[in-house]
Amino acid sequence: MIPEAGGRPDPNALLEENKRLRRAVDELATLNDLSREIGASLDSQEIMNTIVRRSLRAVGAEQGVVHLVERKTDQDMLKTLVRTRLASTTSAHPAYAFDKSLLGWMQINKKPLLVNDPRTDDRFRGVRWDSSVRSLLAVPLLVKGELTGVLTVYNKKEPEGFTVDDQRLLAILAAQSAQVVENARLYEEEKALLRMRQEIRFATEIQERLLPKDAPRLAGYDIAGRSLPAQDVGGDYFDFIPIDSARLAFCLGDVTGKGLPAALLMANLQATIRGQALVGCVPSECMRRSNRLLFHSTDPVKFATLFYGVLDSTEHRLSYCSAGHDHPYFFRGEEEPLRLAKGGMMLGALEDSAYEDDTISLAPGDLFVAYSDGITEAMDPSGDEIGEEFGEERLFGFLRAHRNDSAEALIDALVAAVRAHAGARPQSDDMTILVIRRIA
Repeated sequence: MIPEAGGRPDPNALLEENKRLRRAVDELATLNDLSREIGASLDSQEIMNTIVRRSLRAVGAEQGVVHLVERKTDQDMLKTLVRTRLASTTSAHPAYAFDKSLLGWMQINKKPLLVNDPRTDDRFRGVRWDSSVRSLLAVPLLVKGELTGVLTVYNKKEPEGFTVDDQRLLAILAAQSAQVVENARLYEEEKALLRMRQEIRFATEIQERLLPKDAPRLAGYDIAGRSLPAQDVGGDYFDFIPIDSARLAFCLGDVTGKGLPAALLMANLQATIRGQALVGCVPSECMRRSNRLLFHSTDPVKFATLFYGVLDSTEHRLSYCSAGHDHPYFFRGEEEPLRLAKGGMMLGALEDSAYEDDTISLAPGDLFVAYSDGITEAMDPSGDEIGEEFGEERLFGFLRAHRNDSAEALIDALVAAVRAHAGARPQSDDMTILVIRRIA
């Protein structure tokens, strides 16, 4: 009802009512335009730019900013992502920083915050405001009651500051926008995840092509190798490199890390070893050169352990050098097995590492087995946090029991034994095995 003065409508009341109606029409137009613009996009940056731009016009502010709040999974704390900060063309000041005290207040209260005199507001004692911040209005972006972001505008252009009407309108804008922003962010995260999966799939395909497809056939020898990555791509590496008709270079390595970074380092290692093996130098010199090349082409924290050998099928000799790798087993008859330990440091750790090599003869029936630590460090599914490893002792007992198996059968049985030991516990590290037997 409009009050009447002397039987006629009060002019002042009519004026106020017209202003209220005009404001309501403007607000509806703002909300309609915002809904239309942000509903047509899945680009979170574009959506937030639109929200800020519309908010500045709606409440007559100089600057606006949207902060998205994400809860980190590894620590129960908040991470603030500044996605959009737009200043009006009339503002000569730089973009204002969002104070953490505001975020904390918003996280606790989850309701609009209107401050027309920041420096005297008892809620923010001790906060050092930018000297050019005269007023601010912040509203939460809530999705299912959870704070997902904060929309803040600074410095009302009119001297009296922000009003309750401004607060109400901005809260409506935020409520209308929160789910749209969240949907856009989830859509972008899904796209990023799909891209990452595609990259991993490509990396897996590349790695599969790098590893040997078939074991080499060398007269008088039974040879096999296998690598089982813990993730889609792994850091274990083995290779067979024919030098000539009688000599075969081979290696088994383990690079630092897992997943895609480890696979890339593995590819670098393979190219390096192949290049040096084909030069025909002795194993210690091959390791020395490879170490220097890797040291200069990788990060200081990236390195690899590697066992490298050259099998001469005419002379029946195996020359080798171990660069910090688990010592392979060499079985001869009923004798205690040898551990092939001659070598030096892991590759890529120090520029000028020294290496030694050694040579052993191969008699009919002799067996050589190299492996990565994913075999011995496989854990059982016990309730303990650490669990019990498959271990060297269990591996030694297994090899003694299966030492007369063919190379492929031995690998099959060892993989089955390790998986039986691990039970339901997921594989935590890459597992690689290489077997060479001189046929009796």
